[in-house]
Amino acid sequence: MAQITLIEAVTQALAYEMAHDDSVVVLGEDVGVNGGVFRATQGLQQKFGELRVLDTPLDETTIAGVTVGLAAQGMKPVAEAQFEGFIYPMMEQIACHAARMRNRTRGRITVPAVFRAPWGGGIHAPEHHSEANEHLFANIPGLRVVLPSSPARAYGLLLAAIRDPDPVVFFEPKRIYRQYKEEVPDDGEALPLDVCFVLRDGGDVTLVTWGAQVKECLEAADALAEEGIGAEVIDVATLTPLDFDTIAESVHKTGRCVIVHEAPKTAGFGAEIAARVAEECLYDLLAPVERVTGYDVHTPLYRLEMKQMPSTARIVEAAKRTLAAS
Repeated sequence: MAQITLIEAVTQALAYEMAHDDSVVVLGEDVGVNGGVFRATQGLQQKFGELRVLDTPLDETTIAGVTVGLAAQGMKPVAEAQFEGFIYPMMEQIACHAARMRNRTRGRITVPAVFRAPWGGGIHAPEHHSEANEHLFANIPGLRVVLPSSPARAYGLLLAAIRDPDPVVFFEPKRIYRQYKEEVPDDGEALPLDVCFVLRDGGDVTLVTWGAQVKECLEAADALAEEGIGAEVIDVATLTPLDFDTIAESVHKTGRCVIVHEAPKTAGFGAEIAARVAEECLYDLLAPVERVTGYDVHTPLYRLEMKQMPSTARIVEAAKRTLAAS
């Protein structure tokens, strides 16, 4: 079995679902002839035709509106925002229509749509091309927010997102699009949504993260292990609805929690997790919850870009602070 990258896993999942479900269509800027700016849809138009892989105008509002309409009438559209910073014009359609349709019509109409977007920094791109804005969507009822962190999880979670009867925002961490490969069977086996994945067991501190930062958390866990500290690493994967039970079970075991994300600290999704830990796990805690995040600034230009993101060293330091506090 060949090993593939995360971006290839996205392509593989789209191709599998389009081959097995004629109601699945792909639309967005440059997704057809060019195969997408990152080549996530490469070869799909040639295989499935122009009626199922649609090159759209440079108009995110229209892309989102057409997507809602298609989904409400029985199709399963997968719309692409070329970058996560381009998704803001889509928010009116996503928040006011896609996420509300089931409730608005009392279940008569649903919107089984996926809104894909390359997400996060780390590729030396300017603003609007390097943002971590998942928390803005996590506050919208009726919407799932998914962020895979590996080729296998990208494949399985994208399949699940396309098959879900309700709208899903599917952010793909572009920094690790081609960073590493792993074997991913093209068997159509979806992974469960609304579930955290425990990637590494540990008894001393819980590291909670998602997206590209999973890599740094696993590296931090390796560094801590060299000093005899056992770090449990949890990949949240689906931010909303949040599988808090898995996080709570880990905090009950370790007594310490470090939350890591690329988005700015203030009102980031880590704040929600920290609040839930305080509300529901207070008597398990041996130390205050730590957050290692991006800073409350716009993504800087590339010379400072990696300093904006949580590093392995910052995560290790935060974990050690929780141990020192107890």
